[in-house]
Amino acid sequence: QVQLVESGGGLVQPGGSLRLSCAASGSIFRIDAMAWYRQAPGKQRELVASISSGGSRNYADAVKGRFTISRDNAKNTVYLQMNSLKPGDTAVYYCNAKLPLAYYWGQGTQVTVSS
Repeated sequence: QVQLVESGGGLVQPGGSLRLSCAASGSIFRIDAMAWYRQAPGKQRELVASISSGGSRNYADAVKGRFTISRDNAKNTVYLQMNSLKPGDTAVYYCNAKLPLAYYWGQGTQVTVSS
């Protein structure tokens, strides 16, 4: 079994920054891709950013130029640096890991952008 534990969410003012972390543990042979999704109240879960095992990155248009995804393969950890945050970024952020046989999700961490 594989567990993903997110941390780093919280309340921040517009224009501020937060850094999310997600550590994977358990029976891990290899993690292919890792990603961050978010879900705002009343909306569907959407992809925010993803990163392959080789470091190729993909971003949603809404966060390009403001968010940066990175990963530490030795620690099975993925990060999301979020800058210039906007109220529209308010959501529960979920970590996702793609392993050879299955996808896994974290429990989510709340990010609230408000003055």
